[in-house]
Amino acid sequence: MRGCPQDAAYHAEGDVRAHVRMVCEALAGMEDWRRLPAGDREIVFAAALLHDAAKPSCTRHEDGRITSRGHSRRGAMLARRILWELGTDFAAREQVCGLVRYHQSPFHLINRADAQRLAFLISHNAGCGLLAILARADALGRQCSDQSSILERVALFEEYCREQDCLLTPRRFPSAHSRFLYFRSEGRDPNYLAYDDSRCQVTLLSGLPGSGKDTWVAEHLSGLPVVSLDAIRETLEAEPTGNQGAVIQAAREEARVLLREARDFAWNATNLSRDVRRQLIDLFADYGAQVRIVYVEANPARLFPQNRNREAAVPEEALQRMMERWEVPDSTEADEVEWWVNGERRSK
Repeated sequence: MRGCPQDAAYHAEGDVRAHVRMVCEALAGMEDWRRLPAGDREIVFAAALLHDAAKPSCTRHEDGRITSRGHSRRGAMLARRILWELGTDFAAREQVCGLVRYHQSPFHLINRADAQRLAFLISHNAGCGLLAILARADALGRQCSDQSSILERVALFEEYCREQDCLLTPRRFPSAHSRFLYFRSEGRDPNYLAYDDSRCQVTLLSGLPGSGKDTWVAEHLSGLPVVSLDAIRETLEAEPTGNQGAVIQAAREEARVLLREARDFAWNATNLSRDVRRQLIDLFADYGAQVRIVYVEANPARLFPQNRNREAAVPEEALQRMMERWEVPDSTEADEVEWWVNGERRSK
């Protein structure tokens, strides 16, 4: 971050490193942060350290101005990689990533048409109360002419989340299916108890190559049909890298047959990004399937050897690139989400 420039209109304090230092200093002096339990203090401080870590890879000069568009989402993925390599606790790591991902949202949420949906999403991924503390430190840790306006917007964000019953806890829904439908379509009443008319259940696996997805399927879904991209690649004699269009098309056709028959099955592939998962979830839900996501993770000491020992090992260079789009599924994406880390089920 040292030497990475920022737009002086918003960051007259200097480069990104100077800003991050000021944010951490501001946070350390805030009574709201000091009153937090020790674990929460660590989470928020880690998020303050990492919230702009992706700016060096996102910073561009456009029309005479400096922009770092996209650094929040990319920063969350970078934070995940750093903290995974450090062996950070899974739940704490993911909350840090959520705070990094949404650290700019309090500055703009109150004026957004989808303010309620975004506030609820943040409550399930970052914690709105912790995010308000981080955002206040982010505003104080800079030199700009509109600092008081930014702080006012953070206060409005905090008050809005309090009114929406999602400031201190994840927003509650009448049922898991109601939550899934609320986040899947616009304009739904969050208090409406949706009727679940699912015809079957699809288990969508997610995780890096070598994380243990095949082992999990063998242990927990024995006898269930499995749409496996690795198996299809073997049939088509396709490489695990490069254009996967034919492999994915064949997998979708296989899934449609099972969906039309209303049969439970598993879809086994990496499914690392939220966008990729959303496309598949749309397919399954359109056929009336209940969607369950199972995320499987291994620590670095397990992951790389397990990948090398697979029949269809992914080249390590490709695996490293996959980590650049690594997004862990969250509870808003499906009817049910499970997280399995090093063979043990975890909460998030």
